Amino acid sequence: MDKDKIDKKDHILDVAERVFSEKGFDGASTRLISGEAGVNMAMLNYYFGSKEGLFLAVFQRKIASFQIILQNLGNDESISAWTKMEQYIELYGDKVVTNNCFQKLLYQEMGMNRGNDLSDKLRDMLLKNVGTLDKILREGIANGEFKKDIDISMVIAALYGTKNYILNTPIMAKPLLGYDITDEKMIETKLKPQIKSFMKNLLKAYLFN
Repeated sequence: MDKDKIDKKDHILDVAERVFSEKGFDGASTRLISGEAGVNMAMLNYYFGSKEGLFLAVFQRKIASFQIILQNLGNDESISAWTKMEQYIELYGDKVVTNNCFQKLLYQEMGMNRGNDLSDKLRDMLLKNVGTLDKILREGIANGEFKKDIDISMVIAALYGTKNYILNTPIMAKPLLGYDITDEKMIETKLKPQIKSFMKNLLKAYLFN
């Protein structure tokens, strides 16, 4: 694909990401997105096929590079399982609170449990990240670094669930944490360090003999 076509696709994806974040999946339309992107419907349908295809393309673009980084981490044989866990938490803590509007849209869509092809594809993409964490935990158990009786599914739920609760319920998070999690400065100086420090301490206490 030549550079002009790549640039055009990226432009459409940029606009689609903003529109989806502002209006939600149901509230957005391909006609609105094509209009704001300055392209005709035929071009949008040629590249993405449907609104569902466009949403998946937006999501895939956002997580593709992150997935490669996580997979490389999981496959690194030069460091311990715990070092991998620490690095996973660092990467996750930095990534998940970036572009919070899109994160909320994603988990809102997953929480609706539509039971359709879109939900299944979103789930499968997310499970790749979960799979890397599962692999690291099993590696630590196998080599004796972690306790043998740890509950892997609950470790994963604790890591992902803590973030989801804080970011998706700001009305609770502000009085709970004592600062505004919608403030970018507070996210960088307070929330990210707090999530990462807490999860490392929590999981270190749980995983080790």
